[in-house]
Amino acid sequence: MQYGINAEALAADLSRDDGMRRVADRITQEPRLSVLVHSAGFGTKGRLVNRPFAEQATMLELHVMAPMLHTRAALPGMIERGRGQIIIVSSVASFTYSMGNVNYCATKAWERVFCEGLGLELEGTGVQIQALCPGFTRTEFHDRAGIDKSKIPRILWLSADRVVDDSLAQLAAKGPVVCVPTRRYKLVVLMLRFMPAWILRPFRAKYGKART
Repeated sequence: MQYGINAEALAADLSRDDGMRRVADRITQEPRLSVLVHSAGFGTKGRLVNRPFAEQATMLELHVMAPMLHTRAALPGMIERGRGQIIIVSSVASFTYSMGNVNYCATKAWERVFCEGLGLELEGTGVQIQALCPGFTRTEFHDRAGIDKSKIPRILWLSADRVVDDSLAQLAAKGPVVCVPTRRYKLVVLMLRFMPAWILRPFRAKYGKART
């Protein structure tokens, strides 16, 4: 026992139907489930036409089907108990699109919109849903995707601890469904949502070329 808790490991490939359902079954068997976090995901580098189709289909399974199935599995018990929190880790990328990142942005946008719609359905149930949309976060994510981190300005990097702290604080305050950690990324999102597309296009193209 560490940190005063007991931890149970359940090995499952969430990009496969059997793995997804193994986790869903475990979720439905837990009578005291209070928090569900779906953070599984991956990115790729390169134009869609040059990436293997199976790889991009796997991204859809992992970013769309898995969180939907596991959220659906958790909701009946949480609603019956009148409490619970579900966090789906989306991304600031859900507010934009770029070359070399097409499918990732699209699936992350699905996660965000899914949470926003579900938030309406859960009003009055005591169950909270959150789309956590961090920017560049210091994990192994970018290394695995083959992205050169040295080209990303230091000011844009967040620690994983900061992302978690902002997420939990917003849930505790019963804040909006969408959580964008830090003021600087909130400003980035405002720009992405409200600036004219013709102004943003050169920036999207410049960022995208680094991924193709």
